[in-house]
Amino acid sequence: MTTDSVTILPPAHALTGKVSPPGSKSITNRALLLAGLAKGTSRLTGALKSDDTRYMAEALRQMGVTVEEPDATTFVVTSTGELKAPAAPLFLGNAGTATRFLTAALALGHGRYVVDGDEHMRKRPIKPLVEALQSLGVAIAAPSGCPPVAIDAKGAFGKNHVVIDAGLSSQYVSALQMAAACGSEPFTIELAGADIGARGYIDLTLSAMRAFGAKVEQPTPSSWVIQPTGYTATDFHIEPDASAATYLWGAEVLTKGQIDIGTPSDTFTQPDAKAYDVIAQFPNMPAVIDGSQMQDAIPTIAVLAAFNETTVRFVGIENLRVKECDRIRAVSTGLNNIREGLAKEEGDDLLVFSDPSLAGQSLPADIDTFADHRIAMSFALAGLKIRDITILDPACVGKTYPGYWDALASLGVDLVRNDQK
Repeated sequence: MTTDSVTILPPAHALTGKVSPPGSKSITNRALLLAGLAKGTSRLTGALKSDDTRYMAEALRQMGVTVEEPDATTFVVTSTGELKAPAAPLFLGNAGTATRFLTAALALGHGRYVVDGDEHMRKRPIKPLVEALQSLGVAIAAPSGCPPVAIDAKGAFGKNHVVIDAGLSSQYVSALQMAAACGSEPFTIELAGADIGARGYIDLTLSAMRAFGAKVEQPTPSSWVIQPTGYTATDFHIEPDASAATYLWGAEVLTKGQIDIGTPSDTFTQPDAKAYDVIAQFPNMPAVIDGSQMQDAIPTIAVLAAFNETTVRFVGIENLRVKECDRIRAVSTGLNNIREGLAKEEGDDLLVFSDPSLAGQSLPADIDTFADHRIAMSFALAGLKIRDITILDPACVGKTYPGYWDALASLGVDLVRNDQK
């Protein structure tokens, strides 16, 4: 879709039907990297094909890995286990997983690698990971504290123990864990302090690593020991994306409908699936919601909170300020654009002053998505209940859910696509 904006027409009926969310972005990009580090051919099924995963796949191709796409949800990856130094910088758009994961993995390569991204990625912090790799003797530099990152790799870490500050993102830990299995000796990763971004994503990483033959122990809640097993090519199935599912769960409760996503909420292994229990309480969601372990679901829940019976305060969400955009600011801006005073930032907390009477009103608002897929998809939910909600830059959903607008349309939501070329 090339339109510049989409206006959602509130449906006059409950949304019912079946929608299959795309594969998990988080798991797809982990599996792609692990397959690239494994010797042999791996078949990844149920995979997400989106901007983020295509950037990862293309980066692997630049480094000598064969990545085939026989159908819309499969990658077939054939590798020697080595990621060869590419002829040009690796451009990864705004894919945080690809950027962080590759930065650590390439430190064990041979030669010069440059990891870069778009204007948004160049504002996303990577300094804690760079500093951790520098402490291991890796020649790596990121002068701005954000990409681009330049690595002059010599095939090994100089030490077998690292301390990492994961307060900003669990992706730093996941990156080191996946790389460490390709080392030459057992490797210990230890957290600096107890703070860590959504810890559940570490479990996703370890599960994927083990599927490709890694051996990991966790002697304490804040440390891991990874054995130097390398990786073995394997066939690996990727579950649907729990973050994508939150929009469908939200649409279901907002319209009192019934949307079958094909996967029971309690079978997801991704942290954002925890959002289901909160969303299911709508319109009586809790007065305080801790978003620390379901960060990508918070924009969805915050938009639902506008229609809740009582005010909601979101806490534990400070990491949302360093996502694809400052999501706390983007959500508060969007809600206040719908009606001034609907939301307020207090430090890193977000307050949403719920008002069920918003439903059915005409409150014309152009929602700035800040090129962030999650802002676009979340605020589309507001358009299910309020007339004249327009989402700017709707194509940004291609980052993780290219079929999002088609999914809404398949449920009977009318969309006015405004082409302003």
